[in-house]
Amino acid sequence: MCEHHLIRATIIPEVARLIAKRFGISEEEALDRFYKSATAQNLADEANGLYGQSALFILGQYLEEYRANV
Repeated sequence: MCEHHLIRATIIPEVARLIAKRFGISEEEALDRFYKSATAQNLADEANGLYGQSALFILGQYLEEYRANV
């Protein structure tokens, strides 16, 4: 079992709320979009330490990825 699963379980819903607010979409749609992103994959990687960052920081990473792919 990964060591930081509880941290991610707390951060991911907050990130989804922020994405939903930013794009004017439902939290369910925001969560779906987030889970399909490279940012979510990076968050799941224990080695890079992204799990230790704030929801706002992770949102920033997600938005950078989004802008690069639009």
